[in-house]
Amino acid sequence: EGYKLNSNTRYLKITAETEAGIFYGLQTLLQLLPVEIYSKQVVKQKWKIPVCIIEDKPRFSWRGMHLDVSRHFFGIDFIKKYIDLLAMHKLNVFHWHLTDDNGWRIEIKKYPELTKICAWRKDLEHLPWNERDNTDDPGNGIYGGFYTQKEIKEVVKYAADRFINVVPEIEMPGHTREVFASFPQFSCTGEVLTVAPGGYWPNLDIFCAGKDETFKFLKDILSEVIELFPSKYIHIGGDEANKTRWKECPLCQQRIKDKNLKDEKELQSWFIKQMAEFLQSKNRKLIGWDEIAEGGLIDEATVMCWRGDGIDAAKLAVKKSCDAVMCPNPFLYFDWKQNEDDNGAFGVTTLEKVYNYDPVPVDFSQEEAKFILGAQGNVWTEWMPTEKRVEYMVFPRMSALAELVWTSKEHKNFADFKKRLDNTKQIFSLLHVNFNKDY
Repeated sequence: EGYKLNSNTRYLKITAETEAGIFYGLQTLLQLLPVEIYSKQVVKQKWKIPVCIIEDKPRFSWRGMHLDVSRHFFGIDFIKKYIDLLAMHKLNVFHWHLTDDNGWRIEIKKYPELTKICAWRKDLEHLPWNERDNTDDPGNGIYGGFYTQKEIKEVVKYAADRFINVVPEIEMPGHTREVFASFPQFSCTGEVLTVAPGGYWPNLDIFCAGKDETFKFLKDILSEVIELFPSKYIHIGGDEANKTRWKECPLCQQRIKDKNLKDEKELQSWFIKQMAEFLQSKNRKLIGWDEIAEGGLIDEATVMCWRGDGIDAAKLAVKKSCDAVMCPNPFLYFDWKQNEDDNGAFGVTTLEKVYNYDPVPVDFSQEEAKFILGAQGNVWTEWMPTEKRVEYMVFPRMSALAELVWTSKEHKNFADFKKRLDNTKQIFSLLHVNFNKDY
C-alpha cells in the first residue's frame, strides 16, 4: 500500500507496487494542492504544489471505521459520503454493524420477515434513549429501514473502487431481540418480542444454542451475506451475550451435557466454533468482539479488542496465535464525549487521547506485535439520531485515528497534527461535513 510521490518543476510522478498505493498517493497529492481542490464548484486559479519527494507507507494493514445502523438508520447516500471520507483519510476498512436489538438492516431473501417486521420499531424518537422500552407512550408511528441486496452490492462496489473493504456484522448469539419479533422459535423462550425502541438492558434474549434449527437459520443468513460481501472477514458480534436464558433452557443445558462442556461460557465458545467452521468452509474468516474468547478462543478467529484498554484480550489472542484489531472504548469509541462539556455516552475521549493511542501494547515483543492488524474507531448511534450528529461525533477524531494507524510512532506529533488540522477543517467545510469545531 506504500507509494512514492516525486514533484519537481518538470513533472509529477506517483509510483507504487499496487493500485491501492497509487490511490493513496493521489490522496496525498490532493492534500498538497490548495484546499479548493475539494470544492464541489468549479474553481479557477493557479494550482500549485510544492517541489518534494515523499516516500510513504502505512504502519497497519487494518485501518478501520465502524458505523452502527441498527440503533439509528442512515440511507445509502450518507453511507457513500462516509466511505468517501474514509478514503480521503487512507482508511481501508468499513465495519458495517447491520443488526442489533433495535433493528435488522439487511435484506435476506430466504427470510423476508427480517426486513418486513424486524427492521421496524415503534417511533419513540422524542423520548430519551434509555426511557423507551417500558413506556406506555403510543409513539409516532414506526421507525426503521433496511438496505436491499441491490443497494448493498452498490455500496460494496463503491467502497472497493476506493480500496475499502466492507466487513458486515451480523450479531449473535446475543443482541438479537429484533429477530424474535418474527422468529421466536429460535430463542430459548419461544416468546414473540417487539423490536427494541431504545435502550434494552440487560439484553437477556439470545439465540437458543440447544436447537439445531438455530444454526441452520444462521447459516442460511450467512450464506446470503457471503454472496453480497467479498470480504475475507465476516463479523459475528459475540459481545454482551447474557447467559440467563441458556441457564434456564433445558435444550441448552442438554447441549452442554452432550458436548461435555463445563458451563455456559464454553457453550458460547462452542456456538462460535460452529459459525467459524461454516465460514471457513466458505473460505471466509470469523471476526468477533473480544467476548468470543470467553470459554476458550477458537483457532484462527480474529479478535476485536474493545473492553477497557483491550490489552488483556489482545494478549489472549496472541497467546493463541490469533490476530487482533484494537478498538478500546476509552480511546476509540466515538460515541463517547469529546470533552467534559459535550454530550455523549459514558466517558470522555478527546482528540489528543485518540491521537496518542498506540495499538501495540508496550510490553509486546516484535513477534507479538505482528498479530496486531491495526485499529478502528467505533460509532455506536444510540445518541446519534441524525447524519449531522454522526459527523459531529466522528470528525475530526477520525483524522486523529487515520494518522495513528498510518504514521510510524516516531513521526507522530500532536502539536503538528493540530496545526495541520486547520487545513483539514477547511476541507470539511467544503465537503459540507458537520465537524466539531470545539475540539
